[in-house]
Amino acid sequence: MKSIRSIYKIGNGPSSSHTVGPYSAAKEFRSRYADADGFAVTLYGSLAMTGDGHGTANAIRAAIPDAEIYFDTETNIELLPHPNTMDFIAEKKGKEVGRARVMSIGGGSVLFEGEHNSEYDDIYPQKNFTEMLDYCEEQDITLQEFIYQREPGDIKEYLREVWQAMVDCVRRGLKTEGILPGGLNIDRKAKKLFDTVSYNESSDITMDRLISAFAYAVSEENASEGQVVTAPTCGSCGVIPSVLYYMRFYRGFTEDEIIDALAVAALIGNVISTNASISGAQCGCQAEIGSACSMAAGALAILYKMGTGQIEYAAEVSMEHNLGLTCDPVKGLVQIPCIERNAVAAMRAVTAVNLSRFLFRTRKISFDTVVETMYRTGLDMDVRYKETAHGGLAQLYKE
Repeated sequence: MKSIRSIYKIGNGPSSSHTVGPYSAAKEFRSRYADADGFAVTLYGSLAMTGDGHGTANAIRAAIPDAEIYFDTETNIELLPHPNTMDFIAEKKGKEVGRARVMSIGGGSVLFEGEHNSEYDDIYPQKNFTEMLDYCEEQDITLQEFIYQREPGDIKEYLREVWQAMVDCVRRGLKTEGILPGGLNIDRKAKKLFDTVSYNESSDITMDRLISAFAYAVSEENASEGQVVTAPTCGSCGVIPSVLYYMRFYRGFTEDEIIDALAVAALIGNVISTNASISGAQCGCQAEIGSACSMAAGALAILYKMGTGQIEYAAEVSMEHNLGLTCDPVKGLVQIPCIERNAVAAMRAVTAVNLSRFLFRTRKISFDTVVETMYRTGLDMDVRYKETAHGGLAQLYKE
């Protein structure tokens, strides 16, 4: 299993698979053919079908300003090596000097076909969450201690950088008002949620309102192509920051505790990415929001110093009740239903942790089982519901 660094990437929205990944791929391809005087990029599958709304062309041109970009919506997705596939061609004086096929596999990660990427080298010998929990029990260590033993380099410093980017994103989003770009004429709502207090607001309602406001803040920054952190994707980037921001600044947890929580959340995301998928184009929104919800629940359980059984139960409940969630962005924009969905998932993570306090000994389903179920469900899902903007709300929405 690879490093947890692959789960958190700082980049610009609105989509890790459609902007962060393609930008990275374009930048790398451009560097390989620095002497070329022309570039062409063909987008296939989900990248072609939602590329305009997801800002893919903008992301590629940020790395290759003069690139000619083509949207191939005719090639059958099932014939592609991945639903997010791109072909890059470099030319000099009218002759081709290089080409590459690249897959944007989710969370901002990319694979150049036929090449080795050290990002995917295994540093965890365990194959799934059960094996990790068994190892921790045998060694009498916590999950965060297990992570810090395995991760190369100063992983805590990297997580501090990630956390600061999340905090900055929440604060920018809370200050900004106006209309989101893209043509749906959606008002930014984070500031209103944050500022509006009900006259009879209980502490529980206050928590719900604030966590929702923070989720909206991050998701609206993402929809505006602002800088966010994939957690594990851009489309689900509001879930973890909203929960942890509330716990840090309203419940008094220390930054060191937040870093431990982020580490364990990333490990959970890593298990999902390795054994299933975090790509909406591959498995629907259950792979994005479901994964983020599980990660946030695991992070919360760490903050509350719960045992490994409670952590697993919270993560399992979170994913189980997102099974079958479709990815059907209206007009290909990461706005409806994506922004609201981040807030709902954040609150679901809180609920899952509350259940795990009391019921973890009664569970019948392991986290690994529900991850496998999510993956099989995603493979069975009709392609229209996997980030193509051709089904569900995207098809039925009317102005």
